Amino acid sequence: MPFQNLAFDVHDRVATIRVNRPDKLNALNDETIAELDDAIALVERRDDIAGVLLTGAGAKAFVAGADIAELSKQGPTDGRARARRGQAVFSRIERCPKPVIAALNGFALGGGCELAMACHIRIASDTAKMGQPELKLGITPGYGGTQRLARLVGKGRALQLLLTADLIDAAEAYRIGLVNKVVPAADLLAEAERMLRQIIAFGPVAVALCIEAVNRGADVPLGAGLEVEASYFGLLSATEDMHEGMTAFLEKRPARFAGR
Repeated sequence: MPFQNLAFDVHDRVATIRVNRPDKLNALNDETIAELDDAIALVERRDDIAGVLLTGAGAKAFVAGADIAELSKQGPTDGRARARRGQAVFSRIERCPKPVIAALNGFALGGGCELAMACHIRIASDTAKMGQPELKLGITPGYGGTQRLARLVGKGRALQLLLTADLIDAAEAYRIGLVNKVVPAADLLAEAERMLRQIIAFGPVAVALCIEAVNRGADVPLGAGLEVEASYFGLLSATEDMHEGMTAFLEKRPARFAGR
């Protein structure tokens, strides 16, 4: 599938998706949002892909935000529709049964920060900057920023970042839990791929249900979340991968998971 604003490459079960508008600091226009949806759909369909590494082209930005040239022309109806389209795509990333790691190679602002938060894990270059500066433009985040940020860092810190429109560096993002790890810029992609390959070495059914259990449990009372967990724990007990994993452990050898 050809993309205009993304670079999509698959090597040894890992799909690398790069937002590829370096002249615009990889800003998310409507076309790029639609292509991200197509790219994740492709990831979900292809059996030769086990996980995704999502990053930005160039050295300056992961995604510097939404495309302001498009936003400046929107009215209330257009704005709501645009927000709902972006939210749907980012929710699809969040629900993807295959692990998605964001490698933040520079600015992750506005829509870029929202895109990163929709990924399962975030690894940042030590030169990265993050923030939700939408209030400077007279708007709020529209692609999930007011919701996912509070879930990741807590209501108080989220409101501070949203209401001040301040940018934070990678060290502060790590301190408050917005990113999972910070590494030197030169090591970013290698470290993100190392972590991704660690994950995809496990049984894909267990990985997918673990992601789904966390997502389903995040917005329900603890008791309901525990019931989801117990159900998936039981389902996995019927898989060949569970038998293989436990047999390999007892035999002190690496497991060979087949996804069944």
